[in-house]
Amino acid sequence: MSDKKDNRVYNCEKELTLSVIGGKWKMIILWHLGKEGTKRFSELKSLIPDITQKMLVNQLRELEEGRIIHREVYPVVPPKVEYSLTDYGVSLIPVLDLMYEWGKNYMNTMEMENVTIRPLD
Repeated sequence: MSDKKDNRVYNCEKELTLSVIGGKWKMIILWHLGKEGTKRFSELKSLIPDITQKMLVNQLRELEEGRIIHREVYPVVPPKVEYSLTDYGVSLIPVLDLMYEWGKNYMNTMEMENVTIRPLD
């Protein structure tokens, strides 16, 4: 079975899912919005200090294009923009919760076996 999104063919639903939420920062952005609620750009930037401004903008745009987050622009000066999860985004929170639990268990197991876990950077 193959599905299409933006004229790209995906061989399976898992591939499509990873194209929408995959990458280093998207799940972290979703986690903060899902667990802490609506955030402004500057709040997200301070919650994720290692992300560059350009990368945060790109990741937010891609999540918005995928209808995972909603971007609300308020007609005030200075401009005010807030980001929140859409219904699709909210539906990902149980998946992120399971990934969090898996990662925590994996880390604990590796520590018990004296295996050092380092970021891939």
